[in-house]
This record gives sequence, C-alpha cells and structure tokens, in this order.
Amino acid sequence: AAAEGHDSKGRGRQKHGRSKLPQKLAIEYKCDIANSQLEQKQKEMDETKKHSEKLIDTLKAVLEETDIRIAELKKDAYEFKRDIVVGAENMRTGKTMAEKVQKYMEDKLKNRDSMIDKLKLKNVTIKAQIQKVENQLKQKEEMGDVLHYIDFHQLQIENKQYVSRIEERNDELLKLKMTTGATVQTLNSQKEKLSALQQESEWLQREIKSRTDLLAKVRDDNRQVSADIANDRRSRKRLSQQQSETADMPQVLDYVSQKAELYELQDALANWERKVEIMEMAAKRARSLRRLQSQSFTEGMMM
Repeated sequence: AAAEGHDSKGRGRQKHGRSKLPQKLAIEYKCDIANSQLEQKQKEMDETKKHSEKLIDTLKAVLEETDIRIAELKKDAYEFKRDIVVGAENMRTGKTMAEKVQKYMEDKLKNRDSMIDKLKLKNVTIKAQIQKVENQLKQKEEMGDVLHYIDFHQLQIENKQYVSRIEERNDELLKLKMTTGATVQTLNSQKEKLSALQQESEWLQREIKSRTDLLAKVRDDNRQVSADIANDRRSRKRLSQQQSETADMPQVLDYVSQKAELYELQDALANWERKVEIMEMAAKRARSLRRLQSQSFTEGMMM
C-alpha cells in the first residue's frame, strides 16, 4: 500500500511538471523567430556582400597597380637597355661610360621627385575637397536644413570615394618613397663604382703614359741599333771590298815575319858597320905605323 501510494505521488508530480511546459508555439512567436533569423541572415549576407565587393575592388586596384608597375618596369628596362647597356657603351673599350649612367639615374630621380610632388598636390586637392564637403554639411546642419536620405547617402559615397583616393595616393606616395630610397641606394652604389672606375682610369692613364714613354725609348734604341747595324754592314762591305782589292798583298803573318827579318838584317848591318869601322881604324893605325917606320928607316939610312 505504501509503494502504491508512492507511485501515485510520483505520477502526480510528473503530470504536474508536464502541465507547466508549453505544448506548442504560437504563430506570432514563430513569425517573430523566423523574421529575426531572416533579418540576421540578411545582415550577414549584406556584410558578406560588402566585404566581398570591397575585397574585389581592392584586388582590382592591386591588379591595375601591378599591371601599371609591370608596364613601367618594362619601359624602364627598355630605356635602361637602350640608353645605358647599348647607348652608353664605349666602342673602343667596350665598357659602359659612367657619366651616362649617372645622368640616367639623376633623371630618374628627378622624374620620381616630380611624380611625388604631383601626388602630394593631388592629395592636398582631395583633402581640400573633403574639407569643403564637410564644411557644407556642417553649414547645412547649423542652418537646420534637413538633408534627404538620398543626398546624405550620396555624400557618404563621395566621402568614401575621396577617402579611398587619399588612401590610394598615400599608398602610391609610400611606394614612391620606397622606390626613391632604393634608387638613392642604387645611385650611391653607382657613385662608388664610378669613383672606383675613375681611380682605375687615372691609374690606366698613368700606366699608358709610362708604357708610351717606354715604347718611345725602345723605338729610339731600335733606331740607334738599326743605324749601328747599317754602319756595321757598310764597314763590313768596305772591308770586303778592300780585302778583294788587296788579295795579292802578303798576309799579316808574312808581313810580321818579314818585318822581324828586316830587324835582324838591320841589326846584322849595324854589327858589320861597327866591324868595318873597327877595321878601318885598325888600318889607319897600321898605315900610320908603317909611315912612321918608313920615316925612321929613311932617317937611319941617311945618317
């Protein structure tokens, strides 16, 4: 009996709990839920559409900017090849003239600076237009003039367009500044290369002058040697002619031997002359002795 009473109490509590839960939703409540879900989905679709359109516009702008940059790079590459790689090449040495490279880079920097000035001027003009529109809006608000929804929406669109243009110009200005920085670095590098090339050119000029002086000296020595060779040839020719003319004359050894024999004969002649003198002196003494003997004999006979 206690168990049955407990079961009857439990079933009573279950029936009482079920009676508190709603059995079905009302039509108005369902419509409100559906409308709220529909509005939420519509907002999400609108936001997704706006985001997609903005992303598409951004990608289109990036593609256009990329195409423009590619065209500019192709043009710069063509002009660089035309003016520097081919036009600035020295026909004699085959090297690129540094003056034309420097002038080309300076012209590019001037063009970049002028482009930056133009973009700054456009940026200032657009900011002035935005300020003008904002002043007009402020003036209308102060005058109490109520703007229509279409006019206000149109102004918002124009404001967004101007802001977008300002952002684009700022991006272009930033890109140009980065490009200018890279160009300045390239110019500094080219200046360093130019300085090195000038030093090398000065060294080459000094080396050329030294080699030219050495070449002139070698040429003078060559002319002197050629003159000496010509003189030697003339001397040899003259000696050969003299040798042919004096072919019948005695040789040098014969001349030396004959000269030695002459000296010997002269010495012998001198000896014989001294002997003759001695004999003559002896003969004179003998004659004088005979004369004295004959005189003494004659005197003895007379006595």
